[in-house]
Amino acid sequence: MTEMSAELWNSAARVLESNWAGDHMVPSHRLYPHQWSWDTAFIAIGLAYVNPARAWRDLRSLFEAQWPDGRVPHIVFDPALAETDYFPGPAFWGVPAYGTRPVHGSSGIVHPPLHAVAVWKVYRRALTHGASGIHQARTELEWLYPRLVAQQQYLSTRRDLGGAGLASIVHPWESGLDNSPAWDAAMANVPADMSLLTTHRRHDLDVVEAAHRPTDHDYARYVGLVLSYQAAGYSDTGLLDRHAFAVECPSFNAIYGTAELALAQIAGVLGHTTEATAHRERAQHITAAIVSRLWNPRTGMFHARDVRTGTLSPARCVSGFQPLLLPDLPAEQVTGVLAEMRSERFGLPSPSYDRTAPDFDTLRYWRGPVWINMNWLLRRGLLVHGRRAEAQELRKAMVRLVHDNGHYEYFDPDTGKGLGAPTFSWTAALALDLLADRSVPAYARAT
Repeated sequence: MTEMSAELWNSAARVLESNWAGDHMVPSHRLYPHQWSWDTAFIAIGLAYVNPARAWRDLRSLFEAQWPDGRVPHIVFDPALAETDYFPGPAFWGVPAYGTRPVHGSSGIVHPPLHAVAVWKVYRRALTHGASGIHQARTELEWLYPRLVAQQQYLSTRRDLGGAGLASIVHPWESGLDNSPAWDAAMANVPADMSLLTTHRRHDLDVVEAAHRPTDHDYARYVGLVLSYQAAGYSDTGLLDRHAFAVECPSFNAIYGTAELALAQIAGVLGHTTEATAHRERAQHITAAIVSRLWNPRTGMFHARDVRTGTLSPARCVSGFQPLLLPDLPAEQVTGVLAEMRSERFGLPSPSYDRTAPDFDTLRYWRGPVWINMNWLLRRGLLVHGRRAEAQELRKAMVRLVHDNGHYEYFDPDTGKGLGAPTFSWTAALALDLLADRSVPAYARAT
């Protein structure tokens, strides 16, 4: 290990140590003091290198709060914290504490279902830890597998609002890409009641500069959408008739399909041969639906579809590259995405939005900055399709970015300056995985 790599490894391990909260990891103590869903998946992938017991505990901790209908909430609230420590907090969501974990409720929406991928990677890592590590890993797989399946079943039944085999998000927060331009067209139909911000005060601006965060106008719509979904008890029945936002996101659905492939691997280890075959078939169906519903041949990339209007977003966003994760993606789409990724609009590492767009913003959250988690997924997609040279180029760029600027939430795409929360858990965790360089998926396309 080089001096730079050793320095980065040690600093990443310190971040994860400092952000451990007893039975789960927080993304950032000041800005995100509870447990976040897809953060947990990214974090477990890196945490397995330095503390595998905590990686398993973090995943279990999240799924102990799974809802009876199978959904995994995007936030699980820590009962040790006050309502005023984060907005929107547990009282705002009004959700009871489901499951067995002693929590103070959860949110009512979901996050991208990356957890099966994380479970598979943590399991593979455990195979190097001797008999005791393998025994624990097998126990964890047996406990997590039915819960991961229930998560996928929730998405495939309750959230197929378009009826074409893709999962719809019903709030921008569910994508993990909160204020991405991918949602602008669909969000234009969502009322922005600014008086909601008088009743419900934001806390993020107490910690991070306003120029780095979604606007008040965004937040008014976010709050309004939660209240709309909450009004019917977070039910998905008849949602299109009463809710102003329903979108098929290419990134969310690429992860949804990739989760089926990871579940096929897990099912195989557990001896569930029939289920493994079914998971692979579902991944193929999801891939075909993504191509059919979200591909735009004019731009050479994938775009979000507004389920209510049937139209594709015109915005070119990093989410439109994520179907590269799927090994059955046809050659035409692979070629198009790779060309767009290397174009002047993006490059490696890819910013979250088209650099040439008139509203590209180097500072504001998902409207321009570089995110390590999305580029980590892109690298995985490159490896799936045998593009090892580009994957190695991207790996080196990400390692250098974090080493030189710190474990920030996101980064200025021009200067590399760290933005948002410092000592951010998934940035640290994924830095460890990049340094270990063992992210070739077991289901990569043969080359």
